[in-house]
Amino acid sequence: AMEAGTRQGQIFLCSFIVLLLLLSGILAPRHAAGQLRYSVPEELEHGAFVANLGEDLGLDVSTLSARRFRIVLLAGAPQHLEVNLENGILFVNERIDREEVCEAGGICLLHLQLLIESPLELYRVEVEVRDINDHAPTFPWGEYVLEVAESAVPGARFPLESAQDPDMGTNSVRTYQLSPNGFFSLEVQTRSDASKFAELVLEHALDREQQRTHRVLLTAFDGGVPERSGTAHILVTVLDANDNVPAFDQALYRVSLPEDAPAGTLVIQLNATDLDEGSNGEIEYSFSGHAPLRVRDLFRVEPRSGQVLLKGPLDYERASLHELYVQAKDRGPSAVAVHCRVLVHLLDVNDNAPEVTLTSVSTPVVEDAPPGTVIAVISVLDRDSGENGQVSCEVNPDVPFELRSSFRNYYTLVTTEALDREAVPEYNVSITARDMGSPALLTRSTLTVPVSDVNDNAPRFLQPSYSVYVMENNAPGASICSVSALDPDCQQNAYLSYSIADGHIHGMPVGTYVSINSDSGHMYALRSLDYEQIRSFQIQVQAQDAGFPPLSANVTVHVFVLDQNDNAPVIVSPMPRNGSVATELVPRSAGPGYLVGTVSAVDADTGLNSRLSYQLLQATDFTLFSVAPDTGELRTLRSFLEQDATRQRLVVQVRDSGEPALSATVSILLSVVENMPQTLSDFSDFNLLPEASSSSPLTLYLLVSLGSVSLTFLLAILILMAIRCRGEGHSWQGSGCSPPHCRCCPGPDTSSDGLKASNLAVQLPTGTAPTACLDMPAGGPPGYCYKVCLSPESAQSDFMFLKPCSPPRNNEKDPGHLLAPSKRAQPGQQLQISKQIKPPNTDWLPPSMQRPALKRYLIWQVGNGKGRWKGC
Repeated sequence: AMEAGTRQGQIFLCSFIVLLLLLSGILAPRHAAGQLRYSVPEELEHGAFVANLGEDLGLDVSTLSARRFRIVLLAGAPQHLEVNLENGILFVNERIDREEVCEAGGICLLHLQLLIESPLELYRVEVEVRDINDHAPTFPWGEYVLEVAESAVPGARFPLESAQDPDMGTNSVRTYQLSPNGFFSLEVQTRSDASKFAELVLEHALDREQQRTHRVLLTAFDGGVPERSGTAHILVTVLDANDNVPAFDQALYRVSLPEDAPAGTLVIQLNATDLDEGSNGEIEYSFSGHAPLRVRDLFRVEPRSGQVLLKGPLDYERASLHELYVQAKDRGPSAVAVHCRVLVHLLDVNDNAPEVTLTSVSTPVVEDAPPGTVIAVISVLDRDSGENGQVSCEVNPDVPFELRSSFRNYYTLVTTEALDREAVPEYNVSITARDMGSPALLTRSTLTVPVSDVNDNAPRFLQPSYSVYVMENNAPGASICSVSALDPDCQQNAYLSYSIADGHIHGMPVGTYVSINSDSGHMYALRSLDYEQIRSFQIQVQAQDAGFPPLSANVTVHVFVLDQNDNAPVIVSPMPRNGSVATELVPRSAGPGYLVGTVSAVDADTGLNSRLSYQLLQATDFTLFSVAPDTGELRTLRSFLEQDATRQRLVVQVRDSGEPALSATVSILLSVVENMPQTLSDFSDFNLLPEASSSSPLTLYLLVSLGSVSLTFLLAILILMAIRCRGEGHSWQGSGCSPPHCRCCPGPDTSSDGLKASNLAVQLPTGTAPTACLDMPAGGPPGYCYKVCLSPESAQSDFMFLKPCSPPRNNEKDPGHLLAPSKRAQPGQQLQISKQIKPPNTDWLPPSMQRPALKRYLIWQVGNGKGRWKGC
């Protein structure tokens, strides 16, 4: 009952101590060297509270999830602890076995790197894993056999197998206890690493003859709460006397060995001596029973030679000191083992290259990021010690980045200058970590940093301006050109759409002339272009990207319309009268080279298409007339002969120089007369209308024409009234009149002006057909008499036909058509300017001899009782 009460008291006392430790704030955070440090016992269940990081770090708990608050772990490392993002509490994620996490012993620390973004911040937290008494001491074997010579004197010591306890500190093996017996006692020894081992001490001399064996129970106790223990049975066999034992040179040996020594390297040569002879003097070496298992894996002892050899690879970073316990005993009966201790100090070798770990990477980075923007957090670790473990870190110099040290062995990669994605869309940053060892070891790690695009470049056309040449009469909808622009940006910022700026072309919206494909930039003509109406125009084309805000650029497209030979020459002089041929009088006395007249034509085209040439296509007599090919002048080649016909019919062709060539013809009827009357010929010099001559306005020509017609009309009425008054007694029968009766208007006052006025027509009552004969004055040709021939339809006609009184000679046809007919406008009828003939083109000017003739094409056209002016 007393033992049970004592046990309960011990349990209560242990529980009270744990509670006091918790209440005293052992779990409270501790700030050391700018970082937090906590302490937690091992073997806690999942979810056990460790610390409130949100409160200790002064973070807003509601933003932990959005800012991606997390623990950064190395690849493959177990995650013993985790952070609850809802309340910022650090809790146990999986069971922590201190003996598994920290094999080397000592203080067991878990180094946590806490990362939070927006902005990027790094915190270091150390969590100390406290050992609990979760392991009981254990012996390698459940029963040991110890041979002791009967000659052993009291006080002799016999090392026993040590108990192993993975726990550390007070929780490890604290003491040993031996069961009560009459011959042996127990003495506990302490090693350099504070571990305990037991030695069996002989208290009384043994007598093999009285008792050959002795059994004792060895119990090992740890210092934990509650206390744990382990037992082993020791069988002591009493041997016959072997009165000399081996002896080592020294009880403690020290040796230094580089950590990179290969297997088989001689660590030390041990030497022990035995004064006995024979088998009692032959010594065998081996590890003592309490040599740790890890030592047995790294070293081996040659039994006969006493050489300690390296068996496995050494690692200074795991353990810098190894303690070997070697025993030597002879081969005689009742051999007694003696022991020595070998301390192997390892020398650090620079055998670990630095390790570079990208803790956090924020990519891609926008190209307008300001200098100093954090791109990545980099941790560097070198497992060596001293100078071999000191690391410097740098990046290649040809990139706009640099490393800044935030904590020891922690760096942040930041920008040093503005970035330009169009110049460098991606950077390969080479990070070099180099230690201070000799020779130095280095590690290179490459970080790819893509640069994301910003709409900072406006589109740019491939040409500063475009010149487009389009042949006239093009098909509507045909493509005329294509514009193209480039945008150095990418994706949406580089998508371009084309459009035409608002404007007008000859008063019409530009959209009625051309259109553009918004995606490809192809431009199309919406109508057929006419060079004679429009020769060139400009279009403003805009290219705009799809970025935000959108950027645009403009370019001017000059469209030039090319001329086609689509206009045939138009003959403006001479012009046929009344739908017949053009007429002209030629004196019989004309000699070679006499200028009969000039054929004038115009062509609305330009260049070679408007360059005209003249040729005589048909003639009554090709030996009599010729046409100058360049000027169109019609001249005689020789003098007239008596046998030459009095009527010469000529057909003159005017051809342009286009491809294919277009032409026009005019028929001219030449009458050979003895004397030239003062009459208006078809080759008369009429001034051009405003379309052909820019020197006179249209209004002036209309006023002059109206005034001339009105004056001539009045004179014609006066002459007609005089004729009727004087001719009432004459006979009006027949179609001709004889010379004696051709005195219609006798008197000396008759002049050539009266004859000129006779070209005007008057309107007479229907049904009358008076005839009047006019005697020519002295200046005119004798023997000519004219009559006024008015048909019953003359009430609807404005023309007066004058016929000679004398009958025609030879085979001549009625020459009445050789006189130029006159015409006046009916009442209410208006003069119109014809637009059928296009204005002459001034791009090519005819020779100087032809220019006066080009001014003489005032055309009087008659059709269906209506008259109109037509000019170019």
